Amino acid sequence: MNTRHAFAASLLALGLAAVSGCAVTRNQETVGAYIDDTAITTAVKARFADNKLVDATSIRVETLNGTVMLSGFAKNATEKSTAEQLTWKVAGVKQVKNEIAVRP
Repeated sequence: MNTRHAFAASLLALGLAAVSGCAVTRNQETVGAYIDDTAITTAVKARFADNKLVDATSIRVETLNGTVMLSGFAKNATEKSTAEQLTWKVAGVKQVKNEIAVRP
């Protein structure tokens, strides 16, 4: 019976070690970082929706490790720069990549 318990405990320990080693792999975020990035994205979109100078439906917001990527289309340069300024005001933003294209 002791051998059976020792084997089961060893198998369980090995399984836990294998699972924890796979928790974060290349190009993936931790669960906490993913939640933070989701909160940043939501806050940026909310600021866009509240601002009359920015068309929130035309601009896409993606966040990875605090870096926010803005893409989509703006009616003019003012809308593009306003979107970037609003993004920088959100807590947790480390960098903004503004790839918004201005429609002629």
